[in-house]
Amino acid sequence: MRHRRPHSALIGAALCLVTTLTGCSDSGDGPSSSSTPPASASASVSAPASASPSSSESGKGEVKVTIKDFAFHPATFEVSPGTKITVTNEDSATHTLTADDKSFDTGDLAQGKSATITAPSEPGSYSYTCTIHPNMKGTLTVR
Repeated sequence: MRHRRPHSALIGAALCLVTTLTGCSDSGDGPSSSSTPPASASASVSAPASASPSSSESGKGEVKVTIKDFAFHPATFEVSPGTKITVTNEDSATHTLTADDKSFDTGDLAQGKSATITAPSEPGSYSYTCTIHPNMKGTLTVR
């Protein structure tokens, strides 16, 4: 008489793996509109950006942040109050760039999508994460 437990354990492990992988991937159903930026943040979602990402720059103007390989590039940067920050997702998974204090939020960004947020008007250090993948972190400093 053969025991089926090793076979059952293998099937269980395979199901866990599939569940884990699908939980971190984009469903492919198109852009998500389930997340709305808070009223205190200014964000707009747009088509894929054609400009290459630039490094962080101080001063008013625009700063570009790219999400790639489950990381923010750059992750730490300085801006002046009110600076426009364009965030582009180059990963296959959906991501966000959300201030820990919720002062800014891109909302869900599917692959190839961009959003523009406005830096807070108060100087200070603002930690941010991807709310979908909390291990993705960065810091925005407003001077």
